[in-house]
Amino acid sequence: MLLELQEKRYQACPVKRVEIAKDDGGMRLLGIPTVRDRIVQQCLANIMTPIFDPNLHPSSYGYRVGRSCHQAISKATLFIRKYSKQHVVDMDLSKCFDMLDHDLIIKFVLKRIVDGSILSLIRQFLKSGVMVGAHWQESVIGSPQGGVISPLLANIYLDEFDQEMIKRQHRIVRYADDILIFCTSKKGADNALKAASHILEVTLKLKVNERKTHIAHSGTGIKLLGVEIYTSYTKLQEKKLSAFKVKVKELTKRNGGVNLATVLKRLNPVLRGSVNYFKIANITTILKKLAPWVRRRLRAVQLR
Repeated sequence: MLLELQEKRYQACPVKRVEIAKDDGGMRLLGIPTVRDRIVQQCLANIMTPIFDPNLHPSSYGYRVGRSCHQAISKATLFIRKYSKQHVVDMDLSKCFDMLDHDLIIKFVLKRIVDGSILSLIRQFLKSGVMVGAHWQESVIGSPQGGVISPLLANIYLDEFDQEMIKRQHRIVRYADDILIFCTSKKGADNALKAASHILEVTLKLKVNERKTHIAHSGTGIKLLGVEIYTSYTKLQEKKLSAFKVKVKELTKRNGGVNLATVLKRLNPVLRGSVNYFKIANITTILKKLAPWVRRRLRAVQLR
């Protein structure tokens, strides 16, 4: 592989198509590269990240080293509560990774990298095609979600939108393809939505999900990364609480055929992970109600 790269004989393989279910009932299309291609993509990402990441928008938090969901939630909270930007444009993109234009990706990468070898490898990974079962399909658009290099390319691509928002003096928080634009008035939010939609759909050739895109007010809650941000407090989304309960029920079945020690070994990481993530919201009351419920299920396992 190293020799092929040095002699510029390297050829990327098609990615394997995998479908996973989404919360809304749809299917998310993944493209899984070969191990060989993953290694090369990781090398590319290691080279490109220090070049592009320092210049990305400071309110972009998805797929970036040293940035987290908690930071995105905290920034959104700051805009709402400190700067009183309580009218929020909540935007969602339809199949963002699948809609990235190949020519625009190369154009944006060329702004900071002109090395022909790197550009050639990026083109290969974009156009390597997809294996659907035993059949090969050409990839004329998109960057396969599941590839190592794809999150970085998506951030480079969407940073063009972020920078336009800076020019228009809009406050934003973006996590991957989830976009929030914070405004002080309903009229300002309407104008921001029109401008943002034009940039995304006309300039960047993406598709705004009209069903999920709307203007909200912090008085009724702004949904972001599993929580709902209100003017004076933050709460856990109901669907996340329901999903947590379903997971706990699966791990604490009385007829699961395992002893209590094994159940606890499997359950504790789920409890710790959920609490550590959602502690950014006001979950004290919820935890007080959940604790006895979890203990009752554990006692039932022990008695069984």
